[in-house]
Amino acid sequence: MSNVHDQLGVEPVINAHGTVTVLGGSIMAPAVLAAMADAARAFVDVAELHRRAAARIAATLGVEAACITAGASAGLTVATAALVARGRPEVLAALPDIPLLPDEAVADRVVVLASHRMAYDRAVRVAGARFHQVEAADLTTAVARPDVAAAFYAAHLAEQPGSLPLQEFAAVAHRHGVGVLVDAAAELPPADNVRNFLAAGADLVVFSGGKEIGGPQSSGLVLGATEPIGRCQALVTPYDGVTRGMKIDKETIVGLMTAVELWWNRDHAAVARERQRMVDTVVATVGTLAGVTAWSGFPNAPGVQPIGIPRAYVRHDGCTATELRDVLRTGRPSIVVGVEEDRIAINPQCLQPGDLEPLLAGLLAVLSGR
Repeated sequence: MSNVHDQLGVEPVINAHGTVTVLGGSIMAPAVLAAMADAARAFVDVAELHRRAAARIAATLGVEAACITAGASAGLTVATAALVARGRPEVLAALPDIPLLPDEAVADRVVVLASHRMAYDRAVRVAGARFHQVEAADLTTAVARPDVAAAFYAAHLAEQPGSLPLQEFAAVAHRHGVGVLVDAAAELPPADNVRNFLAAGADLVVFSGGKEIGGPQSSGLVLGATEPIGRCQALVTPYDGVTRGMKIDKETIVGLMTAVELWWNRDHAAVARERQRMVDTVVATVGTLAGVTAWSGFPNAPGVQPIGIPRAYVRHDGCTATELRDVLRTGRPSIVVGVEEDRIAINPQCLQPGDLEPLLAGLLAVLSGR
């Protein structure tokens, strides 16, 4: 237990669930923490730091432009406000109220497929936009409306019934001059997704900085072309409008920049092999227990992210998956796993050096005692 957690009486857990916010996202590398500490030692022009760090991130990832935000949710709000306002200062100043300008009505609707509605999409509405929810068959008619400012696409719901491929969705929107915003918060790996969604037609795509990238939990990225990203950049700092509460500190800016560089340049194939090794070890260890079925696989339940990381799936004949999850959570050490349909899912993404042995011991104790 770390000293500060010990002082507070908060017990760390073995995270076999993933980069979920309720468990702290990810663990930052020593180089990221050192960069943040270094950034804390001086005053700077934060707006200039924002721009320069974002430009370096864009160069690292091989995209045209980037904007750093206070998490992926803030990124959705910033991107939506940029698409609604389209650089007009009088609109930016009024958001989340949508003003009626002397010469035109400001478009305030965001088209979304019914299959892409979710809890986190309220970040779009925070900017003052209204959702116009449609079925796929009605998309063309919907984006042709004059009051439509953007079209929203949730990447993790792309396989839901009633969805459309992003390339088709974006093509329809673009034929009517409507920009496409993609929520890809946890859509890493694969690393190439930082460019894949843009190549498929997204104008702005949002990623979390505190998940697979390994940056500060309260950091995010909006990626896209120079012009719309410039509008996003005007909203992040030191802007005092609707996104003021989403401002980001100099330490987090530098921390995310450093994390992106470390993540992009690491051996992704070696990371994938190690994750598969841990999954295979779990399956081999518990799969021979009486009443236990264990196998390796990739997520196929709706909305589970990221789909590119293998899981060890475990089912026990004597209890439900939620019962297994709860027993593991209350054990010592506390082990947090996911539940997908009728089995627990053990995700190796956040397992730290030294976690595998106590994880296996905890699983064996619980599963053999059922």
